[in-house]
Amino acid sequence: MPLIIPQKYKLKLLPETTEVAIKSIKDEFQRLLSEALNLRRVTAPLFVLSGTGLNDDLNGVEPPVGFDIAAMGGRHAEVVHSLAKWKRAKLGAYDIAPGFGIYTDMNAIRTTEELDNLHSLYVDQWDWEKTIKEENRNLDYLKDTVTKIYQAVRACERMVFRQFPHITPTLPEEITFIHSEDLEREYSGLNAKEREREAAQKYGAVFIIGIGAPLASGEPHDGRAPDYDDWITPTGDGHCGLNGDIILWNSVLNIPFELSSMGIRVSPESLARQLEARGCTERSRFSFHKALLDGQLPLSIGGGIGQSRLCMFLLQKAHIGEVQASIWPEEQIAACEKAGIFLL
Repeated sequence: MPLIIPQKYKLKLLPETTEVAIKSIKDEFQRLLSEALNLRRVTAPLFVLSGTGLNDDLNGVEPPVGFDIAAMGGRHAEVVHSLAKWKRAKLGAYDIAPGFGIYTDMNAIRTTEELDNLHSLYVDQWDWEKTIKEENRNLDYLKDTVTKIYQAVRACERMVFRQFPHITPTLPEEITFIHSEDLEREYSGLNAKEREREAAQKYGAVFIIGIGAPLASGEPHDGRAPDYDDWITPTGDGHCGLNGDIILWNSVLNIPFELSSMGIRVSPESLARQLEARGCTERSRFSFHKALLDGQLPLSIGGGIGQSRLCMFLLQKAHIGEVQASIWPEEQIAACEKAGIFLL
């Protein structure tokens, strides 16, 4: 995505006040999220050992930042891409009962990101995971969870308005659910990102269901690794997929704005099918995958919610660098400063 410079961008909060607002949002949202989903906070790693299968492979092509550990005979470690699989293992280790779960602060470095208004080398999100029962592995449970998260976002938006009345709320009362297959059918002449744009602009907030499996066109809506979200299980309505993305309409940049990727996680059966579909059955030898295939890990639902993304959206900022400290190309810094966009 090329850098977007909004016309007549108006700074609504000075950098010093922005820092105060960021803390308020982060404190309030994690409280709301933990109450809505029955989660408790846990401590998470910044890096994991290579070869365990615990790191998130994202789309399977992004190389993790890694290093050798001198004190462990040169064993290789990787900075996490996310904690999608680590969290599920932690649910099992803590023996957390169905209906309850965990959340944590996840920090990552993604060196291949295209640096723009939304994408940074530094990724910070709330990673959360919740134990569920077999009967919860359905669309109704997924939608109910998404609705609870969305209402927590709206409650935070109202809090920001109370503190800073000149930042007017923009979110609709309800989030709209759309299956990626139906979205492709409705906008058959558009690509996936263009379809997201149409849906987000029309409804204000959407959850696009079923991301990872091929659609009628033969292409998936977007890439998903085969070993955390379940995108292959039929849902009984002619579609497949028990996962999706929360996408909001960003009125500052006039673009669709992905806030969260989440879903019901793979069962042993759907993991085997997805590994085969992606041609990576060799992963079944990793300790995480072997434990899951052997039924040693709990069934779960989980996802990630961008911390800087949430702050950027609620404070109506034009660039993610206004709410987080990272590294940006000199020409991008200069272009932003000229437009009154001051990066931290």
